[in-house]
Amino acid sequence: MHNGSMKKAIFLDRDGVLNKLIIRDGKAQAPYTIEEFALYPGVAEALKVIKEKGFLAIVVTNQPDVARGWVKKESVEMINFKIKELLPVDDIKICYHTNSDNCLCRKPMPGMLTEAAGQWDIDLAQSFMIGDRYGDVAAGVKAGCKTILVGEGDQQGEHPTPDYRAEFLIDAVKFI
Repeated sequence: MHNGSMKKAIFLDRDGVLNKLIIRDGKAQAPYTIEEFALYPGVAEALKVIKEKGFLAIVVTNQPDVARGWVKKESVEMINFKIKELLPVDDIKICYHTNSDNCLCRKPMPGMLTEAAGQWDIDLAQSFMIGDRYGDVAAGVKAGCKTILVGEGDQQGEHPTPDYRAEFLIDAVKFI
C-alpha cells in the first residue's frame, strides 16, 4: 500500500497518561467511577496539538480489574464515554484480560495497536505510543511505533528503552 495515503496515529494509554490514578491500598490504580475520574492538567491542550499535527488519537487501555471482578464493565465504559465527551479521541481500544489469559491484546502485546492500524489504515512506523508504564513502551516497540514514556514508569524486569521521556502528556507532544 502507498504510505502517502496511510494515516498516522498517537496511541495513548488511558490511566496515568490522560487521567489521574487513584491510590488504593498503597497502589496506583485506574479510577472505578466517574466521581474518581479526573483528567491531568494540559491533556485537552495536548490532544488539540495531536489533532492539529494530523494524527488520529487512539486510546489503548488494559482494564484487567473487570476480569478480576473489582469493577463493572459499565463503569469502564462510562469513563471512556466521558473521555470521548471531553477529548477529540477517534477510538478507544480496551483489553479486559489479565496477564494469565495470555491474549494478544493486553499490553505489552501489540494487539490493540495492530487492530486499530488495520481498522484505520494506520502506518505504524509514522505513529507513536505514549504510556506511563514499560508495558506500554513494549507494545509500541512490538507494533513498530516510536515510543514516549510519561512519568517515571514502572521498573519491573527487562523493558525496552522509550524513544523519548516526558513528565506529562503536554510535554510528550513536543517530541512529535
